[in-house]
Amino acid sequence: MITRALYSLLTYAAQPWVRRKLARRAQVEPLYGQWIEERFGHYADAVDLASWPAGGASGAPVVWLHAVSLGETRAAAVLLARLREALPGMRLVLTHGTATGREAGKALLQPGDVQVWQPWDTPAAVGHFLARFRPDVGLLMETEVWPNLVAGCAQRGVPLCLVNARMSDKTYQESLRLRWLAGPAYRGLHAVWAQSEADAQRLSSLGATVQGVLGNFKFDATPDAALLAQGRAWRAGAGRPVLMFASSREGEEQMLLDVLKEKWPLAPAEYARAAPETIANQSGQRTGLPFQLLVVPRHPQRFAEVAQLFADAGYTVARRSQWGEAPETADVWVGDSLGEMALYFGMAHVALLGGSFAPLGGQNLIEAAACGVPVFMGPHLFNFTEASTLAAKAGAALRCEDIAHAVAEAAATAGDTARLQGMQDAALGLGAAHRGAAEKTATEVAAVLTRTRR
Repeated sequence: MITRALYSLLTYAAQPWVRRKLARRAQVEPLYGQWIEERFGHYADAVDLASWPAGGASGAPVVWLHAVSLGETRAAAVLLARLREALPGMRLVLTHGTATGREAGKALLQPGDVQVWQPWDTPAAVGHFLARFRPDVGLLMETEVWPNLVAGCAQRGVPLCLVNARMSDKTYQESLRLRWLAGPAYRGLHAVWAQSEADAQRLSSLGATVQGVLGNFKFDATPDAALLAQGRAWRAGAGRPVLMFASSREGEEQMLLDVLKEKWPLAPAEYARAAPETIANQSGQRTGLPFQLLVVPRHPQRFAEVAQLFADAGYTVARRSQWGEAPETADVWVGDSLGEMALYFGMAHVALLGGSFAPLGGQNLIEAAACGVPVFMGPHLFNFTEASTLAAKAGAALRCEDIAHAVAEAAATAGDTARLQGMQDAALGLGAAHRGAAEKTATEVAAVLTRTRR
């Protein structure tokens, strides 16, 4: 109790810093500047209390689902579909911590649902949130365990569950160092359903009540068919293989540029001085790179920065937001839109995995696999060990020692029809072999509600 009291003092003291950080983020992503008071437990316009369910044993349940960012929100979509089938008439309280998560979450709402920011982890903000929305159950996606959030739910009898739960070894080691704070938080969870046995073991050793290993919701997701078809049509018109850098992170684009300059040194800026026959290939496109490069940064606030980086290096750049009915001819396409990953994967023959070349832990490659795109990964995969291991074993992905190795393997695969087809088939088969986690989790959540609402 004393240690959490000290933690609470720190979270109170940090509130001015949180406000300043949100103001800075809002300069690039305006959504961070909207409804700021929700983060501190004030919901003046969030819900009409007269129409809000009272919760408890009667009526349809109020389900609170927290999906902090874009990836968790996409995974939550699959779970929500199963929950609405298992719990007819349920009311949803959907919370997020990032602008990308909140923007994507709007599509998941039905009449009567509520979407607000995650409360900052002070006892007051958490208490106001729980008193206002009165959830019958709380579901935290993947990793989001906050000490005061857990304690507040326990005090009010709200069963708080960690679903699609994962814990990297890095996070586990950090939690061990802060065991005085992390231990009570994990022990206070009502139930945990883990993605893998390794996740389950780490969570259990911290005191969490792990009730099962159910797999990863993201294998249950189905890519948007229209976006995927459009992407494949544009890929066919590219005239050469398309190499995608998926969810690239800060510093990684420069790593890629360094490789391109070394391996294909005839930079676009030099074409004017080159012999005419080297300027264009038979399709009329400029030569230099043996593939069409498509870069999709992970964070929207970096879209303009990444486009400028390639332009400054001498490459012509066409941004998705400026295309007409088809991609513009350019050395580099930059995917600067949200909610269109299926389109971008549809355009790609092969993909590099962002976050895996710098020591950032990687990104989830399951969506790429669902779109039939082979993935070439760097050495840093600690956030997605299970998915990357499964993909590599299936032949849908290849782990590479660095980005130079990954580019070489990706380019070679894109030019080898038999190898490419084999990896594409393996990618499509990966999802089919690991579906079902969302439905199993929805069944477990329904059982929790049955027990706790009697």
